[in-house]
Amino acid sequence: MVKFLDKNSGFNQWNANNSAAVKKPRFSGVLWWIILFLISWWLVSVWFGPKKHTDVVATPAPAVDMSAVPSFNESTDVIDARVQGLRINRIQLKDFAKSKKSETDGPVTLLNGDADFAEIGLLATGTTAPAANTAWRVDGTSGIMTWRNADGVSYRRTVSGDNYIITVTDEITNNSGRDISIAPYARIVRDNADKSSAGVFTGAMAYINSDIEREDWRDLDRRAYAYTTTNGFVGFADQYWETFVAIDSPDQTIRMKKLDDNYDVARFQVDAAAGPRQVANGQTETITTHLYAGPREQRILSAAATVIPGVDKTMDYGWFWFLARPMLWALNGLYGIVMNYGVAIILLTLALRGILWPLTRKSYTSMMAMQKMQPEMARIQKLYANDKPRMQMEMMRLYQTHKTSPMSGCLPMLIQIPIFFALYKALLISVQMRSAQFLWISDLAVMDPYFILPVLMGATMWWQQRLQSGGATTGNDVAAQTQRMMKWMPVLFTVMFAWMPAGLVLYWTVSNLFGIGQMYIIKRSTRK
Repeated sequence: MVKFLDKNSGFNQWNANNSAAVKKPRFSGVLWWIILFLISWWLVSVWFGPKKHTDVVATPAPAVDMSAVPSFNESTDVIDARVQGLRINRIQLKDFAKSKKSETDGPVTLLNGDADFAEIGLLATGTTAPAANTAWRVDGTSGIMTWRNADGVSYRRTVSGDNYIITVTDEITNNSGRDISIAPYARIVRDNADKSSAGVFTGAMAYINSDIEREDWRDLDRRAYAYTTTNGFVGFADQYWETFVAIDSPDQTIRMKKLDDNYDVARFQVDAAAGPRQVANGQTETITTHLYAGPREQRILSAAATVIPGVDKTMDYGWFWFLARPMLWALNGLYGIVMNYGVAIILLTLALRGILWPLTRKSYTSMMAMQKMQPEMARIQKLYANDKPRMQMEMMRLYQTHKTSPMSGCLPMLIQIPIFFALYKALLISVQMRSAQFLWISDLAVMDPYFILPVLMGATMWWQQRLQSGGATTGNDVAAQTQRMMKWMPVLFTVMFAWMPAGLVLYWTVSNLFGIGQMYIIKRSTRK
C-alpha cells in the first residue's frame, strides 16, 4: 500500500511540476466550436452574393424582331399577361405591389420585356411551324390566335388564364397531303438581377422524375445541365416568386444554361422539349402547355399542383422544415387575428416560450444550484491546486451530488437553435412578410436599417446572462470556461444579428425578455 501511495504522490508531484508547461485551452472543444459556428453564420449572412465565373461556354441568344407580331392581354383575377405570338413577355401580379411605400410603383412584374420572357413553341418535321416573329391572326377578346402555312397546315392557339396559371393549347390540323410530326417546346429566358438574402434558394429549378433538382446562379455560371424525364417542369425561383413551364407530354428533355448576349446583366435560359407527335394527313393533334407565374406561397402552389403536378414541392423550408411549416402557418394565422406581423411574431414568441417553460425552468433551477455550489467549488480548486486530475474528479463528483451540469447555462440557447433556423427560413420565404411594417421598421424580412433591434437584443441578452451567472467563477474548470465564454455571447450575437431579418431579431429580443421574467419568477419561488 505504501508503494502505491508513493507512486501516486510521485505522479501528483510530476503533474504539478509540468502543469505550467502544458497549457490548457481557454475554451473547451464544444464551446469553441459554438463560437466558430456563430462567426461562420455571421459571415454567411453578410457575404452571400454569387461570384461570377469566366469558365463558361455560353449559348448565343439571337435577337428577334417582333415589331410586326400582334399582341393582346390575358387577365385573371390575380395576373395580367401580355401575349405576343409565341411569347409571354410581361406578367403583372395584381395582388402584390413593388413597394408598399408608394402605390405609384405599380404591381410586381415578372418576365418583363424582350430580354425576359416565356416562349411556348412548336418544331415541325415535314412542314413549317410558327416562329417567334410569326404574325398570327389574333382575336384578343377570346384569346385565340390562328396561322396557316403554305403547306396547308393550320395552327390554332388558345391562351387562357386561371388564377396564377396560363394555359396554352395548340391545335394542329394537317391538310398538307402528307404525314408530319410536331414537337412542342417551352423555355423561359431571364436575368438574375433579383438576388435574395442568404439562406433562400434562388436560381433554376426542375421537376425530374418526381424529384426536385435545384441549380443556383453560381452553378449555372459554371456549366449547363440537361435531364431526361417522363414528366416534369422547369423554371426559375426567386425569394418570393416562381415561374415554371410544363408541357403536357411524356419523354421530355429539360435543360438549364447561361446565355451569351449583349445585355448588361447575365441572362439564363431553362427549356423543356418533348418528343415529336405524328399528325397524319387530315388529322388534328392537340398539345397543352402550362405556365405558372406567381408567389412562392404553399397554399397557392398546392392549388397549382392540381394542374402542374409537383409544383407544391418547390418551397424550400430548409433543414428544419418540420418546424418552419407550422411556424409559418401559425404566423399567418396570428396575422389574421391581429393584422400586424410584428405583433404576430411577439405572440408566437410568447407561445413558444410558454411551451418550453418546463424545460427552461429545469435548466434555470440547475444553474441556480451551480451558483450555490460556488463556495464548495472554490474550496476544491484551492485544495487541489497542484493536483489537476484530482480537482477534475472532485468537481465531477460535486456536479453529480447536486445533480447539475456546467453546460446547463447553454441549454436554453441550444434549445432555441432549431426554432431560430426554422423561423429564419419562414421569415425569408414568406411572401406575406414582404414589406410587413412594425413600428419604425418598414420590412420585417430585411435588416433593421437603424440597428435598434440588434442593440436591444444584445442588451437583453447581457441582462439575461448576468442573471444566470449569479457570481464569478475562478480557475480553468469547465464552469469557469463556460462563464467566460458566455460573457462574449451578447457581443457576438449583436454583431451577427445586425444583418439578420428584423423579424428574427424581434423574436430573439422578446424571447430574452420572457427569459428574464422567467428568471425573476424562479428566483422568487425558490426564496419562499
